[in-house]
Amino acid sequence: LESNENISFPVGTAIAVKKYSQKLGFDDLLSRYKKRGVDLVRLVEALITYRLTENGSICRASEWINRSDVLGQFGLSAFEERTLFRALKLIGGNYEEIILLLQKSIFSQYEFPHTDVNMDWTSFVLWGTKSELGQYGYSRGHMPDKKQLTVCVSQLSAPMNIPIGLTVQSGNINDQTHFKSTFQQVCSVLKENSRIVFDKGAQSKDNLDLVLAHKMKYLSAKKLNVSDDKRIKMFVKSADNCVDAKKGVYGEIIEYPSRIDYFFFSEQLQRDQIEAKLRMAERKLAEAKEIQQALNKGKSLPKRFLLNNPLVKITYTYQTRLSELTEDQAKKLVQAAAITGREGFFCLVSSEKLTLAQALEIYRMKDAIEKVFQSLKNDINIKPLRVWTTKSLCGAILIGFLAQL
Repeated sequence: LESNENISFPVGTAIAVKKYSQKLGFDDLLSRYKKRGVDLVRLVEALITYRLTENGSICRASEWINRSDVLGQFGLSAFEERTLFRALKLIGGNYEEIILLLQKSIFSQYEFPHTDVNMDWTSFVLWGTKSELGQYGYSRGHMPDKKQLTVCVSQLSAPMNIPIGLTVQSGNINDQTHFKSTFQQVCSVLKENSRIVFDKGAQSKDNLDLVLAHKMKYLSAKKLNVSDDKRIKMFVKSADNCVDAKKGVYGEIIEYPSRIDYFFFSEQLQRDQIEAKLRMAERKLAEAKEIQQALNKGKSLPKRFLLNNPLVKITYTYQTRLSELTEDQAKKLVQAAAITGREGFFCLVSSEKLTLAQALEIYRMKDAIEKVFQSLKNDINIKPLRVWTTKSLCGAILIGFLAQL
């Protein structure tokens, strides 16, 4: 075999993208933002196809699209890399309007059996430095030393599981604050009495009131508090409150004037949480031993135990309890500190009356939006985000969203 200059790419993906571009009205939707030069609609189609096939960096996207066969497939002429970044900046600066226009197009063409919505939030590590969105915050990617931005996706729940909303905010915005803009973006296309499902990170009285004010329902998880500890002590498993015998799930319903609590205990969840906390206790014990060993030898502590900031001057001492405890006593101490007694218990809260099984099943179906995030991050692969400006970042995320849609 002799190598040649021939290339191949999955033309079926390009055809599918162009088909749905036409069906959703991309020509009317996007052409308003660019009248001259390289066709913005065709560039967006090519970028979506790239995300669904090669899904590398934006720089590589320019190389991939600028091959004669790919250019011919989308009716484009050769262009410079900066043209692609200008296109991202253009759609990113108008991404919220584009999402609203997309919603109108989708809902005008399909008669959905319901408009119940799942909402969830995630964070993306930001490698560029010039975007105002880049802030330090709670890192779901376990990289707290990196700046990030937060993203929320709204999705029509099963059986459709279609993403219909996208909001992008600073990395230091928590889910409770982010919820308002997310809900307001989609509420105009939802029917009255639609159900909004979201996790406990976004739950607050103001957010629940906002949903009810729009004549809709909510189902969310809530954080356990001291009053729930009393429920835990009194909770008894029985055949009457068994929700899922196979998985060992039990529950009870507590009604209040303005809400209903669905309180659950899961044997499998209890085992998983205890195992995780025991592993954490082992790590704590190992850390204490490492500190004690350094103290015994008169050595400085490893850097990970120190505050490493040249602008902060601090003096501190370490003293472990290992010298006065046996190995078994130390292990029991860290285990007792880790295990709280709440393991296996969780609570859902709703504005509507459901059975325990219904509440649990509806909330479990929110897992579909977790799969959207998994796809965005690992299949469509919009991370790592390396573009600089805020508009370019929003444009790169919007391309990933359109590919997912």
